[in-house]
Order: sequence, then C-alpha cells, then structure tokens
Amino acid sequence: MTLSSAATSAREMLVRLHDVMAARTTAQAKLNSVVKIIGAATNSEVCSIYLLRDGVLELFATQGLDQAAVHVTKMALGEGLVGTIAQHVEMLNLDEAASHPDFAYKPETGEEKFHSFAGVPIIRRERAVGVLCVQHIEPHRYADVEVEALQTVAMVLSELIANADLIDATGAATTRPQSTAAMRIPGLKLVEGMARGVAVFHQPRITIEHTVAEDVEAERHRVYGAFDKMREQIERMAAQAEFGSGGEHDEVLETYKMFAYDEGWARRINEAIDSGLTAEAAIERVQQRTRMRMRQIDDPLLAERMHDLEDLSNRLLRIVSGQMGTAAQLGLRADSILIARNLGPAELLEYDRRRLKGVLLEEGSLTAHVTIVARAMGVPVLGRVKDVRRLIGEGDLLLLDVTDGSVFARPTPLIEESFEGKLLLSQKRRASFAALKDAPPTTLDGTRMTLMVNAGLRDDVAALDLTGADGIGLFRTEFQFLVSATLPQRERQQRLYRDVLEAAGDRPVIFRTVDIGGDKALPYLKDDAGDEENPAMGWRAIRLALERDGLMKAQARALIEAAAGRTLNVMFPMVSEPWEFDEAQALFETQRAWIASRQRKLPTLIRYGAMLEVPALAEMLDVLLPRLDFLSIGTNDLTQFLFAADRANPKLAERYDWLSPAILRFLARVVGPTRAAGVDLAVCGEMGGRTLEAMALIGLGIERLSITPAAVGPVKAMIRSLDRGQLMTDMAVMLARPPRDMRAALASWASDNNVELS
Repeated sequence: MTLSSAATSAREMLVRLHDVMAARTTAQAKLNSVVKIIGAATNSEVCSIYLLRDGVLELFATQGLDQAAVHVTKMALGEGLVGTIAQHVEMLNLDEAASHPDFAYKPETGEEKFHSFAGVPIIRRERAVGVLCVQHIEPHRYADVEVEALQTVAMVLSELIANADLIDATGAATTRPQSTAAMRIPGLKLVEGMARGVAVFHQPRITIEHTVAEDVEAERHRVYGAFDKMREQIERMAAQAEFGSGGEHDEVLETYKMFAYDEGWARRINEAIDSGLTAEAAIERVQQRTRMRMRQIDDPLLAERMHDLEDLSNRLLRIVSGQMGTAAQLGLRADSILIARNLGPAELLEYDRRRLKGVLLEEGSLTAHVTIVARAMGVPVLGRVKDVRRLIGEGDLLLLDVTDGSVFARPTPLIEESFEGKLLLSQKRRASFAALKDAPPTTLDGTRMTLMVNAGLRDDVAALDLTGADGIGLFRTEFQFLVSATLPQRERQQRLYRDVLEAAGDRPVIFRTVDIGGDKALPYLKDDAGDEENPAMGWRAIRLALERDGLMKAQARALIEAAAGRTLNVMFPMVSEPWEFDEAQALFETQRAWIASRQRKLPTLIRYGAMLEVPALAEMLDVLLPRLDFLSIGTNDLTQFLFAADRANPKLAERYDWLSPAILRFLARVVGPTRAAGVDLAVCGEMGGRTLEAMALIGLGIERLSITPAAVGPVKAMIRSLDRGQLMTDMAVMLARPPRDMRAALASWASDNNVELS
C-alpha cells in the first residue's frame, strides 16, 4: 500500500465509521459494524476491539474470532499482546504473534490459526482506553502505512466510543488514566504538608470535539495559520530584551525555534490531515506518535528535547483550538491540586489561594523559585513526580502527603479514611499550636527564646498576628524581583518595604538584600557569568550586588526611605569575607548621607548584619564580629557547602543530615565567639523549623530562630516542654564523643525528657 493509498484508505474508513456511529442503533451494533469496516479495509481476517472496563480489557466486538468470546475474554493490563499494548501505550506489529514473549493464548477465541498480528492503543486524553487489533492467517508484518492508518482510525474511534457512551460509568475509561485503580505515586519532598483536592492541570488539556474533517483544505489552512502565529510568538519571546543573552533560556528558545520551523513536523501534521483528520486531531495524532517515541528514549538529553516538542505541540494545539488560558486564568472551581511540568513563581501567585491546596511537579527542586514562593505561601509541593500526566487524570481525587513523599490518586475508601484521620490529627495539632499564640516561647528553666518568621511577600506579614511570632527574622526581598517581568523600580520597592514595616508595627523586620543570580537567575538581568556549572556557588547574592552596585544603591535608598522614623535592620547574604560586608555597608551609608543631604527623614537607627552561609566566614569571625549588630546562620546553603552536596540534586537532597555531628560541631564553633562578642545570633534556615533540629540548635546555645509560619506553633510547644540547661549539658557530652546515630540519640533524649516533638 502506498502512502497516498493509505491516506485514502484511512479517509474512507473515517467517513464510513462516522456514518455508522451517527446511526440510531445500539452501541453493540455500532461496534459490530466498525470491526467489519476496519477488517475489510485492511484485508484482515480478524478485527477486534478491546475496551478498558473496571480496570480490565474486555473483548467488546470482533470480526473473525469466535463470537462467544465477546464480553467473555478479558485481560489485565500487561497480560498478553493486548494488555501489553494498553499498558505501555505502544503499537505491536508481528508476523508471528505466538513468538512474542507476552503472547497469551485464549482458547475461547479460536485465534490459534491466525499468525500475523498488529495492534494499536485506542487513546483518549493521553491514556489507553482500549486496543484495536487486526490479525491475518498468513505470517507477514503489516506495512508501516497500514499500521499508520490503523492508528489514525483508532484515534477517531476513541472519540466515537466516548461520545456513544460505550462504557458504563464505573468503567469510564475515556477520562481515566491507564489504571483506574488507586495508586500511590512517589516524589521528592519540596514543601511539606497535607492536602486533598481534585487534579487540575496548569495547562489544561484540549478536548478535541471533532476528529473527522469535512474540508481537508480548510483544515490545512487552519494549521498553516496556527504555525505562523506560533512562530511569531517564539520570535517575539526570543527578541524580548528582558531575556538578555546567554544562559539556558537561550538554549530553550533555540530548540523551540528549531522545532517551530521543522518542516518534517509540519509535513507529518499535513499527512494526518490528508488521512481525513481535523487540524486539532492531526496535531494530536502526531503528538501521540511523539509520546510513544518518548517512552522508548533512554538518553536524557534527547528525552528533554522530545519534551520541548511536546510543549510546543501543546502550544500549537491551543492556538488552533482557540483555548489559550491556563487553569489560573480559567479559575479554580473546587479545592485543587495543581499539576505542572514546572512553574514560575509568578504563575503560582496567579492562583486563588483559597482553592489551591497543593502542587505536583514533574520536575522541581528544593532551590527552585516556585518552591521558595510555595513555602512562603504555605502550599505543599511534591516534585519529581514521574509520568504524572499519564498516571493522573483531570478531575481525579488526589490525597497529597508531602511528609510521606507521595500522592494517592483515586484513593479507595479505606485509604481516604486513613488519610482523613491523619489530616484530622494534623489539624487538631495545628489548633493546639494556635492556642499557644499568646504564650511566650519560654523553656522550663526560664529562658525566653525569640521566635521569628521568614517572609517574602506583603501578605506574609499577617503571619505575625496569626502565630504570635516576635517579628520577621528574614524578609527575602528577592521575591519581588522573581515574580516581576521587569526590574522593580525603586518606588515599587519602597512601597513594599514601607507596607511591611507598617504592618509589622513595633515588631522588628530584618530585610535581606536581594539574593539573586546563580540558581535564581532573572530573565531580564543579563548574566555576564554565562552558564555556571555550580550556580549556587556562583555569581549571586552579595557578589552580584557589589558588581551591579546600581541595583544595590536603588535597594538601599528604597529601604532607607521606607524606614524613615523607624529602626532599619539590613542583612547581607552570602558574605564570604569581611571586606564584602564592609563594601556593602559603605554603599548603604553613602546612600544614607545622600538622603540626609536632601533634608529627608532618616531611620532612627540602621543595624547591619550578615548571613553566615559560606563556611570560610566562620574562620574570620574574630575580624567581622566587632563590625556586626547581628549574625544569621543560613543552614540551607551552609549544609550543601559543608558537604559539597547540591540540594537541587534529588539524589543528594536528603542524603546529608542536619543533625550530623559535623554540622552541629561547626555551629557550636560559631556560637561561642558570637555570644562572647555580644552579637545577636539567629538561625534562619529550614533546620530551625523542625522540632528535633530546633531542639539541637537550642542545645548549642542558640536563642533566636527565624522559621516558616507553619513551624512556629510546633517549635514553640517544643520549647515550652524543654529544660534548656540540661539539654546543653548533655549535648556537650554527645558532641565530645558523638554517638553512631546523632539523630536517634537526640530523639531518645527528647523522649526520655518528655520533650514535645511533632
């Protein structure tokens, strides 16, 4: 069969199938007619349709096999050739079916005399909902163009099956994943928490209403128009000044441009239109082929490129269908768990926080922008969830438990009951913590600790009243930069800082100067450092700010003017040597002098501090401490630098323990001289937000913690059950001769001393 004759054959089949399905007959009669049409068109003695019903593939109609097998022959996913096709969403083309290792003989079908076999999945919304197969008595492989025609017909068949309601509600495979059973899907813990909601895709799937074209040329022109519009969008993105030059975004755009102008891709879509498909169906048909190839790719670089083509195909499909909005723009209608390959922080902030209960990412890392913002929003996030679009269907009920590192899709009543019990316990604990809002974080032996919160958004300040926290120990000023399409002007920065100070009242706010660059690259800020192999240790934070002093001068003026008549606390990130602190402080003092020369009101006091994240700074504390008003330890970066372990690498993200004696001994070496110098010392990393880790920090002599709002209650409860003096004495012994498992030893100490841990 030639390519043109295959297209003609497919088109003729589509027209005849459309007529059959439009007829006013029973669903079974329609399927009986369908298998006859396909069998005759492919010159096959056998044509059969299996549909997924109650999680099992059931023979619904056949021409050539024993009719007594209809609705009797059933196969599980992965069982036999049919089950293999459905499970892997791949086609099979065999000259001798029985020689395949997955072949399973079903005697009731009478298929032993047939040798050739070709089968393709019937796909609906990226999931196999059935299998269409043909068989021939003579051993021979079907021609590629014949299989191609079969795949085209199967695509249309999926729409016709769904529209004709050929499966009952309990087996509604047309809107379900390959498995309709409950499924636990693991992932990487990014932002801990629990949530219940329905699955919503950030880029909603396009529902193709019509697959059979009435006017092939009209469909071709629609595709041409969509290609032109898509290429204009890509060119506009590439030309925008804020993207700068160099870096990964350039590579992504170049790949997009390569695919957007790929004649082979456009030709394949045109061929699908020739076979009788609408523009939308033709794009989806080529996408199905791409997905099948993606499942067979082991090369991660090539797989990434195929993902890029998938993204671009979705863009083309949205353009041609006129459905361009994200789920945020369309609006969430119920409590939802958002699903995306990846997200930018601005995209996350577009969602209604009352409805957004959690996020699942196919990618994502602990240091990604969206993770940082989600943590500030209190939205649980599970990352590195493989095959999430294949395993979860739009509207599926999801139970997200990031603490457990997993999400349950389509849970059974028993799983729901267990989850609800755990969630209820969590809510009761939160209620008990809320009751401690006005209680001071004082230890049993009378030491008043200071508990502050980390923030980065204007709305985060409300957490002070909700938790009873003592202030904001870390305000991440870079959030405003991360969620903005352009560099925030000084006036915008000043408004934000003033609003935060006014909302905080007499409670202190420590503003960390902007920590951008490296792994927090901004598209509108040209990166002279180019591609960095280790961005977390690269051109970022204080390094970038001192080189781009115009950026820091604008922020300094904004902070000083916003804090007029108040105390301003300024903290510089990632200080490696004292001279960096000196230069940053001098820059601020120059701006203060300039503002004073204009007779403008100044802060009553400016207190300067540094973040200890780079281990080298610990060796220079004797030089730096006399110049500091306060010092904050950033345990997130400090840990990865001490262990040479990139936290963005999922293999290393949870490998190194914050309660390692190496970490605790290092911190103890910092605590001693800092307290002796009379400099306020705080920990403002994630470590302080976990009750056992926070207990260990207190045992080292640390009295100030800045943590997420959600952690304030549990940490306060722990503090109020703790004898600090006894802990410090016993921890000194542990650190002198560390136990084999420090975490277990500390947990045992807490249990023996009735310390309340969450």
